[in-house]
Amino acid sequence: MTKKAEENFSKMDELSLQEVPFFFMINFQMEEVRIFKKNEITNSGLLIDFKSFTNTSKGYATDKQIHLKSFPQSVESYKEGFDLVQKNLKLGNSYLANYTCKTEIESNLTLKEIFHLSQAKFKVLYKDEFVCFSPETFIEVTNNKVFTHPMKGTIDAAENQAAETLKNDVKEKAEHYTVVDLLRNDLSMVADNVKVDEFQRIDLIRTQQKDLYAMSSEISGDLKPEFRGKIGSMMKELLPAGSILGAPKRKTLEIILKAENYQRGFYTGISGWFDGKNLDSCVMIRFIEKENGKLYFKSGGGITHLSKLADEYQEMKNKIYVPIY
Repeated sequence: MTKKAEENFSKMDELSLQEVPFFFMINFQMEEVRIFKKNEITNSGLLIDFKSFTNTSKGYATDKQIHLKSFPQSVESYKEGFDLVQKNLKLGNSYLANYTCKTEIESNLTLKEIFHLSQAKFKVLYKDEFVCFSPETFIEVTNNKVFTHPMKGTIDAAENQAAETLKNDVKEKAEHYTVVDLLRNDLSMVADNVKVDEFQRIDLIRTQQKDLYAMSSEISGDLKPEFRGKIGSMMKELLPAGSILGAPKRKTLEIILKAENYQRGFYTGISGWFDGKNLDSCVMIRFIEKENGKLYFKSGGGITHLSKLADEYQEMKNKIYVPIY
């Protein structure tokens, strides 16, 4: 962790203890922590649309015929990283690793248009650098009660009995059990009386390309006294997010940094809004970034020893979508 990031985690503690509202973004490897007080957001190039806070108006429309084309890497290229992950799984170095890829895309929409037109629980646009339209909560804190909602497991909703197939698929179920167990343990570091409130909920995610079912659970606990009012300390303890890393965390991080041939940056990092009392935050998945004038979509999925190359490659491609319909 950089010295600047360490300072900004401490600044998050200061602001939350003083009950000062702020928005924050933390990149995947916790090297960059950006903080925006409420009065700084307007001039920062940020557009935010959370259920708890927004600085944008609704009802944006376009008469464009929306175009999105992706250029995924070959299955042979994908296989190189996949095989490295599988080798480490078989050696016992990890039992779940979230392997992701960077795919060039073309669209006739700008990042700003994608932000306005997409339908998602959490949306963030940062300048003309990236847009995120995430369905996944990281943690919520309300009246010193903390909640997390791990999302792991997706399927094409058009498949026959798709929801039941997803809930009963041996590989997807193992992956979901692992993430729920990991995040229950993670939450126990900052909370007491941790319990699973809802298990294997199936949500429909609509997109222009295809509809997907995603599997989620809910875990809650009572925030420990030493973390109350300390958003920065809490984030330092919980990050990186287990649902987009794997388990065990430290060794799995080493594996995926070797397997992936690009830098994730803010993709799979965290963004959140603290209103002075409570916190709402998301995992920054479903992510498009602009680099040297080109657009790249970052996507992936959890790999276990039960994973099949063709299925995981297809899941990575399935997640290249914008939720516009």
